[in-house]
Amino acid sequence: MILPIVAYGAAILRKVSAPIDANHPNLSELIESMWETMYESNGVGLAAPQVNRNIRLFVMDSQQIFENVEDGDDVYPDAPGIKRVFINAQIIETGGNDWVYNEGCLSIPKIREDVLRAETVTLSYLDEKFVQQQETFNGMTARVILHEYDHIEGKLFIDYIKPLRKKMLQGKLNDITKGKVRVDYKMIQIK
Repeated sequence: MILPIVAYGAAILRKVSAPIDANHPNLSELIESMWETMYESNGVGLAAPQVNRNIRLFVMDSQQIFENVEDGDDVYPDAPGIKRVFINAQIIETGGNDWVYNEGCLSIPKIREDVLRAETVTLSYLDEKFVQQQETFNGMTARVILHEYDHIEGKLFIDYIKPLRKKMLQGKLNDITKGKVRVDYKMIQIK
């Protein structure tokens, strides 16, 4: 089932999400709905707070990023990417060289900004079968993970931009909060 994406301005996007256990009600259905919603919205990642669930869950598919990369193009070291479910994720460490990339967010449509993030991230998490994992990710995969991880920590990519730039975007952000933005996916405004 395709779920509506929560628009910027909703309090849930600013809350630290709660951990869950294997008995969380309807978890497999929620994960399936999150995949459907992410793909229908042309996203590469989606966190539970973005579908109005205050839990430490996100899905991501960095394979989509590399689908249109042709031989000879600059290829990121993590190609062809991964498709994964992350439950109760915790960052163990970040590393490598920080690098800039132009990010966007389904909850903040039509705004893209350069964000500086670490090149690698080591994460402890549970997979969808609640098996403990610890893994290091790099490149675009690490970037998507860090972006989605921020969502379960109550942070947004716009928190990384300079105050003056954010002030310049305030009108667009206000329009998103008021529902004055057109998107080709389901979106809801909540307080």
